[in-house]
Amino acid sequence: MSVWRPLWLLLLILLMAGCSERDRPLDSPVTLQGEIFGTFYQVTIADTLTQREANALEEGVQAELEAVDAAMSTWREDSELMAFNEAPLGEWQPLSDELIEVLAIGQAVAEASDGAFDMTIGGLVNLWSFGPEARPREVPSAASLSARLAETGPDSLEVDEQARRARRLRDVFVDLSGVAKGHATDRVAAYLSHQQLDHFLVNLGGELKVRGHRDAESEPWRIGIETPRDGPQQAQHVLPLENIAVATSGDYRNYFEHDGQRYSHTLDPRTGRPIDHRLASVTVVHPSDAWADAWATALLVLGEQAGMALARERSLAVLMLVRQDEGWRSLVSPAFVDHFGREVVDTLEVTVVDEPAEHGDR
Repeated sequence: MSVWRPLWLLLLILLMAGCSERDRPLDSPVTLQGEIFGTFYQVTIADTLTQREANALEEGVQAELEAVDAAMSTWREDSELMAFNEAPLGEWQPLSDELIEVLAIGQAVAEASDGAFDMTIGGLVNLWSFGPEARPREVPSAASLSARLAETGPDSLEVDEQARRARRLRDVFVDLSGVAKGHATDRVAAYLSHQQLDHFLVNLGGELKVRGHRDAESEPWRIGIETPRDGPQQAQHVLPLENIAVATSGDYRNYFEHDGQRYSHTLDPRTGRPIDHRLASVTVVHPSDAWADAWATALLVLGEQAGMALARERSLAVLMLVRQDEGWRSLVSPAFVDHFGREVVDTLEVTVVDEPAEHGDR
């Protein structure tokens, strides 16, 4: 008998064992994770998967995220957005469908919030040392602030959705950090749905979107709303979620201190300065994470009173955490109660804001 037959049989057995191992169902849930946009992503899938399927999904998720990064990053010179920022003023630029979609969402929220959300403040973000420009973290001079503020405003950007084009009318630096992560979360969720998955949670740096349930007992996904303070993360509230997206904006993670004063990375586009009020965190629950992302930023800028008034006007499901002495006060909009139900809301120890505020933010 040839000596090659035992060797071939051994190789065939090993190959079959490897194939069977990759095709064996994994324990549920399966977690895919990595880094993108300077933050983390984590995808948790409760559907039954094999190792082969999980590997393919991981590659697909990474491809979706890298496509968004190539389109919308301000940290890479070769992105589509950076090419748009360097295009001649006043000239229409053809753009990808996804970039046009995100620009249109941003412009819609900018108009609805009277400029509390503004994608054209990239120059101000850089001036305050929170953008890609390498600058020391210091308070800008009044003159430099005034100069950059004069260039910004939603009216300096024009978006033509039908023709899939846009143009800058003034020399603004368009920054999509207030909406792009939400869009990326939506895109990953759409990819997973297209792969016939019914039960998953996408977490992209705290932007979340869920589908289905977390286990065979049809338990909802549960996510924590972080207590807005320094130190280890701790949940102030836990929300049960099904087939919905959640975005949270806060003033407590990314900041710098100068002469004993804290300066948040969240800028008020109307003043050019970091926000400085009692509202520390805004969570928006919405079918689209891109919309939730933009709305959360706008409402945080507006502050407790004006922000909640706009949430009520727009029927947005909103949870606000407001500084109060040494603790926090939790406020929710009527649409938040409508979404989760009174029974769930009663367990959260929150105040439902049923009437518009009679005084301004402090």
